Amino acid sequence: MSSFLPMLYGIMASFFFSFSFIMNRSMELSGGYWVWSATLRYLFMLPLLLLIVGLRGNLQVLLYEIRKQLWVWMGWSFVGFGLFYVPLCFSAAYTPGWLLAATWQITIIAGSLLAPLFKEKLPVQGLLISLLIIIGVIVVQAEHSDQLSVKEDLVGTLPVLLAAFAYPLGNRKMMKVCKERLDTYQRVLGMTIASLPLWIVLSLYAGVKAGAPTVGQIGQSALVAVCSGVIATVLFFTATERVKRSSQQLAAVEATQAGEIIFTIFGEMLFLGAAFPTMLSWTGMCCVIFGVIFHSLLPKNR
Repeated sequence: MSSFLPMLYGIMASFFFSFSFIMNRSMELSGGYWVWSATLRYLFMLPLLLLIVGLRGNLQVLLYEIRKQLWVWMGWSFVGFGLFYVPLCFSAAYTPGWLLAATWQITIIAGSLLAPLFKEKLPVQGLLISLLIIIGVIVVQAEHSDQLSVKEDLVGTLPVLLAAFAYPLGNRKMMKVCKERLDTYQRVLGMTIASLPLWIVLSLYAGVKAGAPTVGQIGQSALVAVCSGVIATVLFFTATERVKRSSQQLAAVEATQAGEIIFTIFGEMLFLGAAFPTMLSWTGMCCVIFGVIFHSLLPKNR
């Protein structure tokens, strides 16, 4: 199978994923509580996905699959959604979106390093090309690091490193669990349902700690739910589903998420008044772009 379409899906997903970094930072700057930013996304995703899967007539099959392996679904959904998004929202409370998007690119390496857990060979060529992307990320970070304190650096890096490994791990494990029995919409909805206990507990905590979310935060969270939670997640999961039999192509699709840093920088310039990138930042972004292009040109590893 050609890698063009999955790569295109991956790049489109990175565009819609960037809404999370931009909107989460916007909500934080306007006084929104980060726990609400995390929980509202998935609470809004639930009815949207229920409608989509229900209209496609696939809901009963999904519920049967969840009941059959309830704890497996809950465990890997907690990893793939909970340990992914909660740390990202926590970091957004302290650091700008461009830094989160840059650090998040560690997921490119993380996805490749997880290959042995699935009895696959490490995609060595993909890892080498991923280094070019990481170099680009480091250049962009170095350009702005003097603007941040040590605390901002740490909380903008450590939680995101956890998220960068949790997201591909949860995604790949659930692909193994679902096999060919469920489509992408069912899988995303199933993981949303299975992670509901976490979001309910966190929403109760947020209500006690910070009170009800503001109207602005509710609206922005709804936008994140549609763009990042539904559109981006379905696009990305569809892309990985198409190439799951090739660790090389899977690494390439995961590498497309490097586009998030570029989309986030321009989004923050447009909506949050961020400064125009310097020549050094553009150099770093070019490394990211070329790394993604080289990934797409790698021969398929059967």
